[in-house]
Amino acid sequence: MIWTLLKALLFFTLIAAITWGASLLLESGEGLRIAAAGYEFTLGPLQAVIGLLLIVLGLWLALKLIGLVLAILRFAAGDETAISRYFDRNRERKGYAALAEGMVALASGENRVALSRALKAEKLLGRPDLTNLLVAQASEAAGDHARAQTAYKALLDHEGTRFVAIKGLLGQKIAEGDRETALKLAEKAFALKPKHAETQDILLKLQAEQQDWKGARGTLEAKRRSGDLSKDVFRRRDAVLALQEARVVMEAGSSIEAREAAIAANKLSPDLVPAAAMAGRSLALAGDAKGATRVLKKAWEAQPHPDLAAAFAEIAPEETPAQRLKRFKVLIDARPDHSESRLLHTELLIAAEDFPGARRVLGDLPETAPTGRVMALRAAIARGEGADEAEVRGWMARALTAPRGPQWCCDKCQAIHAQWGPICDNCGGFDTLSWREPPQSETMTPTGAEMLPLLVNPPKPPEVKPAEAEVIDATPVDLAEIARRGT
Repeated sequence: MIWTLLKALLFFTLIAAITWGASLLLESGEGLRIAAAGYEFTLGPLQAVIGLLLIVLGLWLALKLIGLVLAILRFAAGDETAISRYFDRNRERKGYAALAEGMVALASGENRVALSRALKAEKLLGRPDLTNLLVAQASEAAGDHARAQTAYKALLDHEGTRFVAIKGLLGQKIAEGDRETALKLAEKAFALKPKHAETQDILLKLQAEQQDWKGARGTLEAKRRSGDLSKDVFRRRDAVLALQEARVVMEAGSSIEAREAAIAANKLSPDLVPAAAMAGRSLALAGDAKGATRVLKKAWEAQPHPDLAAAFAEIAPEETPAQRLKRFKVLIDARPDHSESRLLHTELLIAAEDFPGARRVLGDLPETAPTGRVMALRAAIARGEGADEAEVRGWMARALTAPRGPQWCCDKCQAIHAQWGPICDNCGGFDTLSWREPPQSETMTPTGAEMLPLLVNPPKPPEVKPAEAEVIDATPVDLAEIARRGT
């Protein structure tokens, strides 16, 4: 290293001295007279400059010769690669220069230039562990996916670059839509670096897409151990995955396992509506009505929701409207001022044919929260109280054009879903659905559960004369159906 530095300094010093002397000769216009050992030589300015250049060339050759001699001496001393290194030094310098230029070009977005420099570096250096990565990335950026795949596969042979190779191939398979192969590659990348945050996220998403809920919960646990998730977020998302695992088990017909998994998911996150609804249904099927009531009441206290009311109704499906109104009091009293509790109470009163009471409970909701569901209930009340057909049709018309109220909306892309799911069907976001008012006014009603008490025990229509039967032909159930079709 020191010898190389000395040679460089000597070379630049000689070049500077020769340049300075040549400029003096050219400016003076006189020749150069050299006297040595009884001989005298006179050179013109141009001849002197040429002579000096020849001297520099001779010195450069001399330095090269000295370097070769030193390499031979080192070889003789036992360094078997000394001579090969001497001849490869210039080639190596050009190779590293091409490698550096390729990296700069790739960072600058000059993909074709980066690929050409990468291939040149690969040819000059003969170091695939250094050049294959640049070749792969430059090829991928330039659109040459076949060459990129070949380069990534070559990186698999080196332990230090194996993770990068798998990650590159993983990106290619995801871009191609080959989710099955991508999942296997993500699992291998995760095994190599379980704390790599990006790999964890990709693996979690792929596992969720393939409905590998058990594996996804393991990946989520790894994210928690690595410190990428807070305790609350982890518990919520683990509950989401546990709920999906329970649904899969239930579809397979293993009701006991499904019941246990659903209850476990509900314990992890009691405010997760689908988990609470499934846990309530599971307990009800097992004959534990008190347990189902306790679970659904706790979830209702956290967030009143039509799905919880639907599950609560299934605890005793054969009860009369009066019995149902009495049993549902435990939910209504838990959040009496919440709009969902008021709507539920109104539906129960309509089912029990207490139309004045239903109108009192509904109160000012048609003015403060004029949703399609509210308007349909108001139409049912008007019909039950024997109001003019014009008034009933007026409420029905408002139900068709009113906003649908809270929906399952994606917090990431604002897409609206008919049912809750762990992944947004539109943007692929995980655990991004929340029950809230959508930004759009005309949206889709999520479920038929919001009118469940009417559907289970609808009130009987008032007796009318045959001539009037054609006019008065819609029960509250019909109004609910119209409200849903109006979306």
